[in-house]
Amino acid sequence: MTRAAVPGLPSAHPIGELLPALFADDDFAQRFTAGLDTVLAPVFATLDNLPAYFKPRLAPPDFLDWLASWVAVETDPAWPAEVRRAVVGRAVELHRWRGTRRGLTERLRLVLGAGAEILDGGGATWSTAADAVLPPAPGGELLIRVWPLDGRELDEDQVLTVVRAGCPVHLTCRVEILPGPPGRAEG
Repeated sequence: MTRAAVPGLPSAHPIGELLPALFADDDFAQRFTAGLDTVLAPVFATLDNLPAYFKPRLAPPDFLDWLASWVAVETDPAWPAEVRRAVVGRAVELHRWRGTRRGLTERLRLVLGAGAEILDGGGATWSTAADAVLPPAPGGELLIRVWPLDGRELDEDQVLTVVRAGCPVHLTCRVEILPGPPGRAEG
C-alpha cells in the first residue's frame, strides 16, 4: 500500500465544508468535493507528518531507501528494516570512519551482527638513527576475522559485500569466518 491510495483515509480539511453556504445542501457539489477529498487526503497526511519522514526510525519503509540516497548510504533490500534504519541513522558516523579499522568493525557489527578482528601489516616504521636501512614495503593485505555475535551463522556473501564496501581500495582484504571469537576458537 502506498500513501497515494489509503482506503478510507479521511481528509483533515474537507473541501465541501469550505464551500459557500449556497453549495452546502447541493448533493452534486458535496459528492464532487468528496471525490477530491479522497485524492487530497494522502497529500495532507503526508504533509502533516513530513518531519517524521526525515527521521530514519520513523520514516515509511519505501521512503527509507530514498532517504539513504540522501546521505549516500548503500543499503541492501534484503537487510531487515531495523538494520537499514540503523545504517541510515548512523550514516554520518559511518562515513567519518569509512576505510578505517573502526569503521569496518562497526559496519560488520551493525549490519550483520558480527564481531571482527582486523590484522594488518602496518606499513609505518621509523628510526632514530640517521641513514638507517629502509623497511620492506608493506604487504598491502588485511586479514579480517569475522564471527557471529548472536550465535547465528554468517552468510559468506553478505560478509564479503560489507567488507568490499568498507575495505580501502589500495589494500587486498582476506576474510576468515570463525565460529566464535578468535581467543575462544583457538583455545
